[in-house]
Amino acid sequence: MTSDFELSVVMPCLNEADTLELCIAKARQALQESGIAGEIIVADNGSADGSPEIAERLGARVVRVPSRGYGAALMGGIAAARGRFVVMGDADDSYDFRELPRLVAKLREGCDVAQGCRLPAGGGRVLPGAMPWSHRWIGNPLFSWLVRSWFRVPVTDVYCGLRGFRREFQARLDQRCTGMEFAPEMLIKAAMLGGAIAEVPITLHPDGRRAHAPHLRTLRDGWRTLRFLLMYSPSRLFVMPGMALLAVGSLAFALALPAAKVGRLIFDAHTLLFGSVAIICGYQALLFAVFTKTFAVTEGLLPEDRYYKRFYRFFNLERGLLLGVVGLLVGVALLGAAVWRWRLADFGRLDYVSTMRLVVPGATLTALGFQTVLSSFFTSILGLRRR
Repeated sequence: MTSDFELSVVMPCLNEADTLELCIAKARQALQESGIAGEIIVADNGSADGSPEIAERLGARVVRVPSRGYGAALMGGIAAARGRFVVMGDADDSYDFRELPRLVAKLREGCDVAQGCRLPAGGGRVLPGAMPWSHRWIGNPLFSWLVRSWFRVPVTDVYCGLRGFRREFQARLDQRCTGMEFAPEMLIKAAMLGGAIAEVPITLHPDGRRAHAPHLRTLRDGWRTLRFLLMYSPSRLFVMPGMALLAVGSLAFALALPAAKVGRLIFDAHTLLFGSVAIICGYQALLFAVFTKTFAVTEGLLPEDRYYKRFYRFFNLERGLLLGVVGLLVGVALLGAAVWRWRLADFGRLDYVSTMRLVVPGATLTALGFQTVLSSFFTSILGLRRR
């Protein structure tokens, strides 16, 4: 859609009758005083307290979004926006919409995302009673640090709900999260696509609602955020634990196969068993990393990166099958050698220590080879481009 609007102000709304009128009035004041040609959109998510009627009476455009969720409401409002820029902000009067021009100024300078910052570490200000201590001193700083260190997103306050962005740039992000994860998803994808992200210090005010408590739930939403960040970082969820387990298992094999002795410690058959468990679990973790990354890229949840491209330049179904079959054959050969020893002993009692040096590596390679064959087919299926 094209229009003469420079800015669309989108407010997600779910029973915000206490504060909606004030938020719309502040947004309109900001537009008029700064000379910004804009519109105000209230993305109503099923309010039953007359919020849509309040918005319409005040001249805001109401977009009814039946799919529930913070992200779903914002998606509906952004899809209906006609401005070149969009600023989203909660309708609970915790954000002063008269600060809109500061965000717009950053977007005019060429930034793709102008992220508000409430925390003093980023120049922001939190008024007394505006944010629970656990959010201010634990939750927000922790999750912001994770987003900065894991995804290279240059922000101090990842969950600030006052945020501006170029509408065309946000469309490229192809966001999928319909809940509160919408906020970090936008920043993470923006950073992955090389978007210019700037931070704008703002002031957080106490929630002005009285009819109901805030929608945020500390423990539930904190876990949802951590879960989301881990799912968006397969390397930390799967690769790092997997590599650590493989390293431990390989060390155990290196010590146990020659029955190494370190001081009073003797590494023998039982060490092989522990090493086998570590190797199999570590390899499974790496396979899950491949599955997750492949699915996320093909479904548009994550963009392709150099590691993904490098992996698939080397890996294909045929190479995976070849590697798996080789491992499977070597493993079966070792197990066959153990059975042959049993035959030579007239299927009687075997020397436990020497036999386990064939059985444990044989069983491990058989399991890894079988997993590789099946995983090669599964990864190929996941990688199919679908409409």
